[in-house]
Amino acid sequence: MTATGSPRLAEPVVREVADGVFAYTHGHGGWCVSNAGVVAGPDGALVIDTLATEDRTRGLIEHVDRVAGGPARTVVNTHHHGDHNFGNHLFGPAAVLVGHDRIRAEMIETGLALTQLWPQVRWGDVRVTPPTVTFSDRLTLHVGERRVELIHLGPAAHTTNDVVAWLPAEKVLFAGDLVMSGAAPFCLFGSVEGTVAAVRTLGELGAETVVAGHGPVTGPEIFDHTTRYLEWIGRLALDGRALGLTPLGIALEADPGEFADLVDAERVVGNLHRAYAEADGAAPGAPLDVLAIFEEMVGYNDGRVPTCLA
Repeated sequence: MTATGSPRLAEPVVREVADGVFAYTHGHGGWCVSNAGVVAGPDGALVIDTLATEDRTRGLIEHVDRVAGGPARTVVNTHHHGDHNFGNHLFGPAAVLVGHDRIRAEMIETGLALTQLWPQVRWGDVRVTPPTVTFSDRLTLHVGERRVELIHLGPAAHTTNDVVAWLPAEKVLFAGDLVMSGAAPFCLFGSVEGTVAAVRTLGELGAETVVAGHGPVTGPEIFDHTTRYLEWIGRLALDGRALGLTPLGIALEADPGEFADLVDAERVVGNLHRAYAEADGAAPGAPLDVLAIFEEMVGYNDGRVPTCLA
């Protein structure tokens, strides 16, 4: 199989990043090939994000069942995009689902739209199952003796409802899609400037191990790399507006330089639309025409729909 959603092209890679703390990642960090985290405790496990498809989430559940010391399950969703929560319901009705205050409305409004962008993917039984426990700023969870701090980065960055899970004693950060390892950042649903600010805040935590929302486990160097990319987007937006070019127009002329090897390069178009909107005074996270912008990303790819290997 090719780019129709074959899991053989992005098998899970499980790495124990601290005692009883696991990064459940995929080597290919592109569209909908997302990561999860597992913190095992004496009574069960804390799971950070579920996955895009039924098959992938069932694989995650098998791993959780192997490493967890009990039946309790708490699931934290880092944001509302379906590739990080479509599998929530598969953890069963007894699981406690946690997210930011804004996530419920965003999940309900967005629904299963992601599946319509890539109808060829074998999604399986995916559903919209919003968190039942929400918070506005910070929330501390305890997994046995281990402390896990949930922190909202906002008002908008990757989205309007980004949450990270920070393990201060272990210096491990599960960053969600605020950073992407080996893949282009994506601010279409949030804010370019807000993401820069959020990443700066993450850099101040002192993390030694960073589990991004997509791609391999990395270290704190990802914060500088993400910032440089977004600063490049900011410069492109200034140049494009000065030249009277559309976001797609300046994207097609741009030299990606050090970012040429990032997966999902077409995200530059969505990021530029957000940067243009911010320059025009749009509030962080203000809705843009996502479907029209997605079509422009297809145009950037010479008419090819962005590859999704979910």
